[in-house]
Amino acid sequence: MNNNIYIYILVMSITIYLIRVLPLTIVRIPIENKFIRDFLYYVPYVTLSIMSFPAIIYATNNIISGLIALIIGIIASYKQLGLFKVTVICCVTVFIVELFI
Repeated sequence: MNNNIYIYILVMSITIYLIRVLPLTIVRIPIENKFIRDFLYYVPYVTLSIMSFPAIIYATNNIISGLIALIIGIIASYKQLGLFKVTVICCVTVFIVELFI
């Protein structure tokens, strides 16, 4: 088999383009069902959570330090600290936990 990367890139770009354009062209009427509207509203947040949760856990050398940093990050963000402060707190937490593990 001849692996031509340009064919792969072309097929992938057409697929992604169709996935993004078809809903805009097919669905032209406003969605009146409240359940479907709410579902479509929360899809981006759920997708972002699903993609970032494993990265948070497995980005460190030890899963335990990732979990501890995640918990502390959730607590810090619940206390409405800024994004930069939460990030620094999580990084320092991973650093300290991995020193002792």
